[in-house]
Amino acid sequence: MEHNHSLGQESSPGPRGRLTPPPGIANPSRRMNRSEFEAALRNLLANAGVAGGNLSCLACEQCQGCSECTFCHSSRGLARCHYCTGCTDCTDCAHCVRSSGCLGCQHCVEAERCIGSAYLVRSVGCNGCNYCFGCVGLSRRDFHVLNQPYDRASYFELTARLERELRIAPP
Repeated sequence: MEHNHSLGQESSPGPRGRLTPPPGIANPSRRMNRSEFEAALRNLLANAGVAGGNLSCLACEQCQGCSECTFCHSSRGLARCHYCTGCTDCTDCAHCVRSSGCLGCQHCVEAERCIGSAYLVRSVGCNGCNYCFGCVGLSRRDFHVLNQPYDRASYFELTARLERELRIAPP
């Protein structure tokens, strides 16, 4: 048997010694018409959200469709996340609360579509940021409120007051 590196599976020799794809893998040399493609895509989309169980999770409670997570609660569609609560569709995140679509974030609260960031609160689309509150679309910035820079002491003073007034639990 030979190993098919692009599929991560073994292929067996077919007629005349040619490799055939493993079962369940489409034949790339076969022509597919529009209606077959549309039907197959509809089927994939319909079955994508069917499984409500979790896969290889440890001590997760009230979560659905999560995989390889630990100690998460009331979350959906997480992958390799830890100690997240009320999050949706996040990957490789830890200690996040009510965040969605984040990748590689830690200690974020109500963050959306952020990447590689930490200690964000109510921020959207930030990348590589730390300690941002109510920021949108920032990249590699620290200690910002509403996209405006603050010194460290002023940042913590202002955000402590805002968290109390907005009733946001700190991360």
